[in-house]
Amino acid sequence: MVHLGGQERGGLGAGGLGPGHVRGLVIALLVIGFGSQAHPASAQAAVGFQAGAAVDPEQVFGGVFYQTGDLGRGIRIRPGIDGAIGDGLRIATINADLIYGYPLNGGWTLLAGGGPSVVITRWADYPELRDTGLGLHSIVGFGHDNGFFVEARFGSLNAQQLKIGVGWAIVLN
Repeated sequence: MVHLGGQERGGLGAGGLGPGHVRGLVIALLVIGFGSQAHPASAQAAVGFQAGAAVDPEQVFGGVFYQTGDLGRGIRIRPGIDGAIGDGLRIATINADLIYGYPLNGGWTLLAGGGPSVVITRWADYPELRDTGLGLHSIVGFGHDNGFFVEARFGSLNAQQLKIGVGWAIVLN
Protein backbone atom coordinates (compact mmCIF):
# COMPACT_ATOMS: atom_id res chain seq x y z
CA MET A 1 0.00 0.00 0.00
CA VAL A 2 1.29 3.45 -0.83
CA HIS A 3 1.35 5.80 2.17
CA LEU A 4 1.77 9.52 2.63
CA GLY A 5 5.20 10.49 1.36
CA GLY A 6 5.11 7.94 -1.47
CA GLN A 7 6.60 5.14 0.59
CA GLU A 8 5.39 1.63 -0.07
CA ARG A 9 5.01 -0.94 2.70
CA GLY A 10 5.36 -4.67 2.21
CA GLY A 11 6.12 -6.72 -0.88
CA LEU A 12 9.45 -7.23 -2.60
CA GLY A 13 9.27 -4.22 -4.92
CA ALA A 14 8.28 -3.94 -8.55
CA GLY A 15 8.11 -7.22 -10.40
CA GLY A 16 8.85 -9.36 -7.34
CA LEU A 17 6.67 -12.05 -5.84
CA GLY A 18 5.61 -10.80 -2.43
CA PRO A 19 3.83 -12.78 0.31
CA GLY A 20 0.42 -11.66 -1.03
CA HIS A 21 1.16 -13.18 -4.44
CA VAL A 22 2.18 -16.49 -2.88
CA ARG A 23 -1.01 -16.57 -0.75
CA GLY A 24 -3.05 -15.85 -3.88
CA LEU A 25 -1.39 -18.70 -5.75
CA VAL A 26 -2.01 -21.14 -2.86
CA ILE A 27 -5.70 -20.13 -2.66
CA ALA A 28 -6.07 -20.48 -6.45
CA LEU A 29 -4.59 -23.99 -6.34
CA LEU A 30 -6.94 -24.95 -3.50
CA VAL A 31 -9.92 -23.65 -5.48
CA ILE A 32 -8.88 -25.62 -8.56
CA GLY A 33 -8.25 -28.78 -6.51
CA PHE A 34 -11.56 -28.62 -4.65
CA GLY A 35 -13.37 -27.58 -7.84
CA SER A 36 -12.78 -30.99 -9.36
CA GLN A 37 -15.17 -32.61 -6.85
CA ALA A 38 -18.93 -32.91 -7.38
CA HIS A 39 -21.29 -30.78 -5.27
CA PRO A 40 -24.95 -31.08 -4.35
CA ALA A 41 -27.68 -28.51 -5.03
CA SER A 42 -26.86 -25.14 -6.52
CA ALA A 43 -26.77 -22.14 -4.24
CA GLN A 44 -29.08 -19.21 -4.98
CA ALA A 45 -28.05 -15.61 -5.52
CA ALA A 46 -27.70 -13.45 -2.40
CA VAL A 47 -26.94 -9.96 -1.14
CA GLY A 48 -24.81 -9.60 1.93
CA PHE A 49 -23.50 -7.21 4.53
CA GLN A 50 -20.23 -7.46 6.44
CA ALA A 51 -18.19 -5.53 8.98
CA GLY A 52 -14.92 -6.03 10.77
CA ALA A 53 -11.41 -4.78 11.38
CA ALA A 54 -8.40 -4.27 9.13
CA VAL A 55 -4.70 -4.42 9.91
CA ASP A 56 -2.02 -2.33 8.12
CA PRO A 57 -3.53 0.19 8.32
CA GLU A 58 -5.57 -0.37 11.50
CA GLN A 59 -9.18 0.41 10.60
CA VAL A 60 -12.79 -0.65 10.96
CA PHE A 61 -14.77 -1.41 7.81
CA GLY A 62 -18.25 -2.18 6.55
CA GLY A 63 -19.52 -3.21 3.17
CA VAL A 64 -22.12 -4.82 0.93
CA PHE A 65 -21.94 -7.37 -1.86
CA TYR A 66 -23.98 -9.32 -4.39
CA GLN A 67 -23.25 -13.02 -4.87
CA THR A 68 -24.38 -14.97 -7.92
CA GLY A 69 -25.86 -18.42 -7.67
CA ASP A 70 -23.63 -21.44 -8.16
CA LEU A 71 -21.97 -21.20 -11.59
CA GLY A 72 -20.84 -24.82 -11.35
CA ARG A 73 -18.78 -26.90 -8.93
CA GLY A 74 -19.39 -24.48 -6.05
CA ILE A 75 -17.97 -21.38 -7.77
CA ARG A 76 -19.71 -18.00 -7.46
CA ILE A 77 -18.93 -14.41 -8.45
CA ARG A 78 -19.15 -11.88 -5.61
CA PRO A 79 -18.70 -8.20 -6.53
CA GLY A 80 -18.87 -5.79 -3.61
CA ILE A 81 -17.86 -2.47 -2.13
CA ASP A 82 -16.67 -1.54 1.34
CA GLY A 83 -15.39 1.47 3.19
CA ALA A 84 -12.82 1.65 5.98
CA ILE A 85 -11.78 4.41 8.34
CA GLY A 86 -8.97 4.80 10.85
CA ASP A 87 -5.23 5.35 11.16
CA GLY A 88 -5.60 8.73 9.43
CA LEU A 89 -6.99 7.17 6.23
CA ARG A 90 -10.32 6.60 4.52
CA ILE A 91 -10.26 3.69 2.10
CA ALA A 92 -12.97 2.58 -0.35
CA THR A 93 -12.52 -0.81 -1.99
CA ILE A 94 -14.45 -2.15 -4.99
CA ASN A 95 -14.00 -5.94 -5.15
CA ALA A 96 -14.55 -8.50 -7.91
CA ASP A 97 -14.16 -11.85 -6.16
CA LEU A 98 -14.48 -15.44 -7.28
CA ILE A 99 -15.60 -17.55 -4.32
CA TYR A 100 -15.50 -21.32 -4.01
CA GLY A 101 -17.66 -23.08 -1.42
CA TYR A 102 -16.77 -26.58 -0.21
CA PRO A 103 -19.60 -28.11 1.86
CA LEU A 104 -18.74 -29.40 5.34
CA ASN A 105 -20.87 -31.11 8.00
CA GLY A 106 -23.56 -29.35 10.04
CA GLY A 107 -24.58 -26.83 7.38
CA TRP A 108 -21.14 -25.20 7.22
CA THR A 109 -19.18 -24.40 4.06
CA LEU A 110 -15.46 -23.70 3.68
CA LEU A 111 -15.04 -20.53 1.61
CA ALA A 112 -11.95 -19.77 -0.46
CA GLY A 113 -11.21 -17.43 -3.32
CA GLY A 114 -10.26 -13.88 -4.07
CA GLY A 115 -9.77 -11.45 -6.89
CA PRO A 116 -8.81 -7.96 -7.96
CA SER A 117 -10.04 -4.72 -6.44
CA VAL A 118 -9.88 -0.99 -7.03
CA VAL A 119 -8.60 0.76 -3.89
CA ILE A 120 -9.29 4.48 -3.38
CA THR A 121 -7.37 6.01 -0.47
CA ARG A 122 -7.84 9.49 1.05
CA TRP A 123 -5.83 10.98 3.87
CA ALA A 124 -7.96 12.45 6.68
CA ASP A 125 -5.59 15.38 7.27
CA TYR A 126 -5.15 16.10 3.54
CA PRO A 127 -8.57 15.56 1.86
CA GLU A 128 -7.25 16.88 -1.47
CA LEU A 129 -4.80 13.96 -1.67
CA ARG A 130 -6.20 10.79 -3.14
CA ASP A 131 -4.55 7.60 -4.39
CA THR A 132 -6.33 5.11 -6.62
CA GLY A 133 -4.69 1.77 -7.28
CA LEU A 134 -5.14 -1.93 -7.85
CA GLY A 135 -5.30 -4.47 -5.04
CA LEU A 136 -5.46 -8.26 -4.96
CA HIS A 137 -7.22 -10.30 -2.28
CA SER A 138 -7.18 -13.91 -1.16
CA ILE A 139 -10.15 -14.99 0.94
CA VAL A 140 -10.61 -17.88 3.36
CA GLY A 141 -13.50 -18.36 5.75
CA PHE A 142 -16.56 -20.31 6.80
CA GLY A 143 -20.23 -19.76 6.02
CA HIS A 144 -23.39 -21.35 7.41
CA ASP A 145 -26.58 -22.26 5.55
CA ASN A 146 -28.47 -19.66 7.63
CA GLY A 147 -26.41 -16.86 5.96
CA PHE A 148 -23.86 -16.13 8.72
CA PHE A 149 -20.20 -16.11 7.63
CA VAL A 150 -16.76 -15.18 8.92
CA GLU A 151 -13.77 -14.59 6.66
CA ALA A 152 -10.22 -13.34 6.47
CA ARG A 153 -9.17 -11.32 3.45
CA PHE A 154 -5.41 -11.13 2.74
CA GLY A 155 -4.38 -8.22 0.53
CA SER A 156 -1.43 -7.27 -1.63
CA LEU A 157 -0.46 -4.34 -3.85
CA ASN A 158 -2.55 -1.32 -2.70
CA ALA A 159 -5.02 -3.37 -0.63
CA GLN A 160 -5.08 -3.59 3.16
CA GLN A 161 -2.84 -6.43 4.37
CA LEU A 162 -5.50 -8.23 6.44
CA LYS A 163 -9.23 -7.76 6.95
CA ILE A 164 -11.21 -9.98 9.32
CA GLY A 165 -14.96 -9.69 9.11
CA VAL A 166 -18.28 -11.23 9.92
CA GLY A 167 -21.47 -10.85 7.96
CA TRP A 168 -24.80 -12.09 6.80
CA ALA A 169 -25.93 -13.12 3.32
CA ILE A 170 -29.63 -12.94 2.43
CA VAL A 171 -30.83 -15.32 -0.27
CA LEU A 172 -32.78 -13.72 -3.12
CA ASN A 173 -35.83 -15.50 -4.51
